[in-house]
Amino acid sequence: MTLLEMSVQYAENAERLRARIRELRAEERQQTDPEAARRLRQRIDVLTPILRECRELAVLTARYYDRSYHKHERYTL
Repeated sequence: MTLLEMSVQYAENAERLRARIRELRAEERQQTDPEAARRLRQRIDVLTPILRECRELAVLTARYYDRSYHKHERYTL
């Protein structure tokens, strides 16, 4: 698998995560039970950094060999 192919997968996964977070936020707003709302908020809080990482890795893997691209400092050696 090439880095470009990986970038497509990261972007697709990021889109799925974004949609799921949106669903969870809608459920949280409709929730009347404070404990259930808290659990939904926790789940959103867990998924949010994963979404950010998927987006960053999609860009990094898509542009890895582009000389003009300054790589993200978190993912460089």
